[in-house]
Amino acid sequence: MQYKDNFKYVTLLANAKINLALKVVGKREDGYHDLKMVMQTLLLNDTIFIKKIDEPVVNLKTNLPWLPVDNKNLVVKAAQAIRKEFNIKKGVEIHLTKEIPVSAGLGGGSADCAATLIGMRKLFGIYLPNEELKKIGIRLGSDVPFLLTQGTALVEGKGDIITPLKPHPFIHVLLAKPPFSVSTGTVFKEYRGPSKVHNINYLLKYINKGYLEGISKNFSNDLEYIIANKSCQIKDIKSIMTKNGALGTQMTGSGPTVFGYFRNKTSATYAMRELYKKGVRELIITGTFNRRRSGK
Repeated sequence: MQYKDNFKYVTLLANAKINLALKVVGKREDGYHDLKMVMQTLLLNDTIFIKKIDEPVVNLKTNLPWLPVDNKNLVVKAAQAIRKEFNIKKGVEIHLTKEIPVSAGLGGGSADCAATLIGMRKLFGIYLPNEELKKIGIRLGSDVPFLLTQGTALVEGKGDIITPLKPHPFIHVLLAKPPFSVSTGTVFKEYRGPSKVHNINYLLKYINKGYLEGISKNFSNDLEYIIANKSCQIKDIKSIMTKNGALGTQMTGSGPTVFGYFRNKTSATYAMRELYKKGVRELIITGTFNRRRSGK
């Protein structure tokens, strides 16, 4: 497949995600878990700037000095994957500005990876439909195919089966990350089955109706109890959000970030202040984001 030089540089936004539902269906022979999730992107984003350079390398710079800038970073892996796939001789310099909390269950690394894949496609004028781009993305991370799509979606399998849903109504979202991080791999190793049975169909029904109260009362996450058993902060954060008017609360992904839905920013701000008093320092008020990326 050929490519042509279209641009000298591109800038993209990499949007965070939350899991409105996360159900572990079973374990696959390849070591992955089959999942059934309802995912939603947020207005919170990192920024990716990619520029062509003549040297056949991928140079990554970030605003976080401790963040890996070698092949351990999904941004570098994504850029190298496109260069290899299309035999691109030129290299790229990438500037990553992080706003999404790291190791928080918000899909920041996968969002950066997805944006880099799209940026490389645009930068080098490659004809590559989104479905083909997703095949590259799933090799890099299970959340990447969804974050190549964005919006509201039912995500199944190991993250590669995506069914777009009716766009979620806008709602203010308060994110609260406790002062610790978790390893996704470790959480799944400790998974011994759900603490209670959840019916995702109720959530899907209320999303289709655009009914925020119904959506908020039907959040579910099979992994939440694992983190909650390790730290009472998950329960405390949810309680403070609820007392300050949250329609619903839940831990996202493998954690430890908890999100709450608020009808207005004032209520979310009150909750944020109370959480800050309790020692929670990573606090962000954002909102749902539903524009889907168009594919070639």
